[in-house]
Amino acid sequence: MTTVSLPHHPVVVVGAGLGGLTLARVLHVHGMEAALFDLDASADARVQGGMLDIHDDTGQKALRAAGLREEFLTRVLSGGQALRVLDQDGAVRLAEPDDDIGGRPEIDRGDLRGLLLGSLPAGTVRWGAKVTGARPLDGGRHRVTLADGSEFTTDVLVGADGAWSRVRPLVSAARPAYTGVSFVEVDLWEADARHPASAEVVGGGMLFALGPGRGLLAHRETDGSLHVYAAVVAPEDWLDGIDFTDTEAAKTAVLKEFDGWDASLRALVADADGALVPRRIHALPAGHRWERVPGVTLLGDAAHLMSPFAGEGANLALIDGAELGLALAAHPGDTEAALAAYESRMFPRAAASATDSAHSQSLLFRTDAPQGLVNMFTGQAG
Repeated sequence: MTTVSLPHHPVVVVGAGLGGLTLARVLHVHGMEAALFDLDASADARVQGGMLDIHDDTGQKALRAAGLREEFLTRVLSGGQALRVLDQDGAVRLAEPDDDIGGRPEIDRGDLRGLLLGSLPAGTVRWGAKVTGARPLDGGRHRVTLADGSEFTTDVLVGADGAWSRVRPLVSAARPAYTGVSFVEVDLWEADARHPASAEVVGGGMLFALGPGRGLLAHRETDGSLHVYAAVVAPEDWLDGIDFTDTEAAKTAVLKEFDGWDASLRALVADADGALVPRRIHALPAGHRWERVPGVTLLGDAAHLMSPFAGEGANLALIDGAELGLALAAHPGDTEAALAAYESRMFPRAAASATDSAHSQSLLFRTDAPQGLVNMFTGQAG
């Protein structure tokens, strides 16, 4: 009986999101290669929209390590750091212009992902490659199985595969839980020409229009559209009662949650173009961590999924990827030292951000909203 030798990759990253791509780029800068496996059929299989504010101390630090910060700065949205906070009556409670020194420039997620992808050698990402399982072998190696039945082995297995990670069970039994908030996402296309009133309400950057248990969060995108999140504190099954195949009926159902709100705010949903997209907000427990498991680790949402209300998710994925790459480069031939060094920095950073995110969620939707957010931005107590 003959034994078939499986293909072997020294470093395997499951998921070609921002964190996985940053890891691959930093390794490439240091003369090391990674093989990325992503279930999407191609880089363009899904819309990668949505604006991200990239923080100087995390996301931009990661891009510096990747040698990409200067190119990143050429792609940011001018004016994107502007901020407006309104109450449900449409009254402006806080307005801050983009002064270009806020340290959190905005970039389209798709543009940032494209920057990272373009910095990698051709063939680094294997598209249409869905990982269905992995099992440990001796010496910290793992045997990974794809949906098509093919298999390979690796010395270092990194789960960068998001909220419902297939790699996470190798290190942790934790699963994301519903946070109590649901989103319905909508777009208003060509806002300045087709929706000028809504464009004025949102302004050049980010809008928070808040009331008790409700919010309309919106931002301007690089293509001139507005992306809006109708956020509702609701039971987990609330979205199940809305027929999203009927756009007008879905708008009516969502707007029912905003009865009595100013017409200029309701228009952000009422006048939306295209389909409405529902999304429940889930999170892993704040402080999620695991004991060191040989040859495997997690980054980004796979490691520390949190609500989006502190704006940390993408930034943490970027810095996770960069620091893991730097640790592997600093410990050639000693995988365990590298992974232990990475996790010792990642765990406390993620725990602090997850706690901040949960606090921000409660602050945004409390009974006196938007006062809590105004206080936070202006440094007032309470």
